[in-house]
This record gives sequence, C-alpha cells and structure tokens, in this order.
Amino acid sequence: MTIEFSGGGDPARSLALLWRTHEKVGRSGRSDLSVDGIVGAAIDLADAEGLAALSMRRVAEQIGVGTMSLYTYVPGKAELIDLMLDTVYGETAKPAEQAGGWRARLEQVARENWNLYRRHPWMLQVGTARPSLGPNALLKYDYELRAVADIGLSEIEMDSVVSLVLGHAEGAARRAHEAVSAEQSTGMTDDQWWQANSVMLMKVMDVNRFPMAAAVGQAVGMAHGTAHDAAHNFEFGLQRILEGIEVFVRRNTDREDDRPGKS
Repeated sequence: MTIEFSGGGDPARSLALLWRTHEKVGRSGRSDLSVDGIVGAAIDLADAEGLAALSMRRVAEQIGVGTMSLYTYVPGKAELIDLMLDTVYGETAKPAEQAGGWRARLEQVARENWNLYRRHPWMLQVGTARPSLGPNALLKYDYELRAVADIGLSEIEMDSVVSLVLGHAEGAARRAHEAVSAEQSTGMTDDQWWQANSVMLMKVMDVNRFPMAAAVGQAVGMAHGTAHDAAHNFEFGLQRILEGIEVFVRRNTDREDDRPGKS
C-alpha cells in the first residue's frame, strides 16, 4: 500500500497555496486551468484508482495538459496532497444548530468523518501526524472541538475526546476499505471466501480446543455474513465510546461540585 504524508512539501509554498495568498496565473496559456481544477482532477483520480495512481503526470493527463503546465500552479505532489486533503475536509457538514447536546454533536462529527473516509478512501493512505494546516482543516477542527465546548473539559481533554472519536471513525473506515479491496483484488466475496475455506477449516480445527472462537465466530458469521462487519463495529464502538465519555464528563462535573465553596 502506498503511504504518503501530509505536510511534506515546502512549508511556505504549501501554506501560500492552501490559503491562496498569492494566486498566480500559470504560463500554460490555458485560461481554464487553475489550482482548484488541478486539485479536483487529482481527487477524482485518487477516488477512482487510489493514491498509488496519483502523480503529476496522471493528473495532467486527466486535465489534458502537459505535465510541466501543472508545475506553474502546484510545485509538486506533496503540496498537491495537502491541497486535496484540505479540499475534502471542506465537505463535512457543520450545522449551526443541533438538538441533543454534546453527545448528539459528537455523534454527528463521528458520522461525518466515517462518511468522508468512505467517499475518499485514499485519505486512509495519508499520514497526518503533520497536518496540512489549511483553512478547511482548521474550520473542521474548530467545529469538532465546539461539539464538546462548555461541558467541563480542559483544552487537552477536549482535544483528546475529539481525537478518540475521529480515530474510531478512521479505524472502522479502514477495515471497511480493506474488505472492499480484498474482494476487488481476489474476485471473491466474503461469503465465497468462507465457503471455500470453511470445509477445510472444520477438518483441521478442534472445536474442543477453541470453544469460544468456534462459538463466537459462528454467531458473528451467521449475524453478519463475514468475520468483521465494519459498519456494525463502527456503530457499536461509537455508542460505547460516547457512553464512556459521558461517564468521564459526569465525573468531572461531580468533582467540580465537590470543591470547597461550591454549593
């Protein structure tokens, strides 16, 4: 699997492009060629063929220009990936009003990220330990933090709670994408794969030696038709995470109420 990293380009040039501080006209002679057009073509390519297919040459072919024309707008692939990430970050919904309090807001954040990864699975191949720092990335982060604002958490705890929820959405989406990729690369559905392996497995596996694995594995297979249902596990895990956060918030509130001078 191809792994790229955000924030890997020239910082000054990346930030200038992300924030469009000095949008310049390229020397290609194409009045319809722009940074936004290049980024859109790159996203379409990555959506269709994965990040491994992404190159300046392939993007240029998508648009119908020479490769060198792109370099007058975007200096390289590293900066292009930052632009792609920041563009798709702008897709997440950010409703101003939402009933249900912090838990409903945080659940909405989780679902938006789950759906974002499902639309653009190439995002799962970009390491973001060094974020792109574009306007959409910061707007997204700011909105997600506001889901847990004013509920008694410190700044560090707010970031940790949001990171926990986003990490769950990313992990579940990764497993979902792996399932899709396995079917595409092998030409076999999960059901076909299990049928092909189950007969031999039953011959070599001693049920008495692995009683829990046999019982639970059979129950999961019967329920989901697969050993791992990413959508189910996303939903199940999200609710357990929210319940845990609720306990943590309540404990913080109780501790604050017990402080001397609080009535």
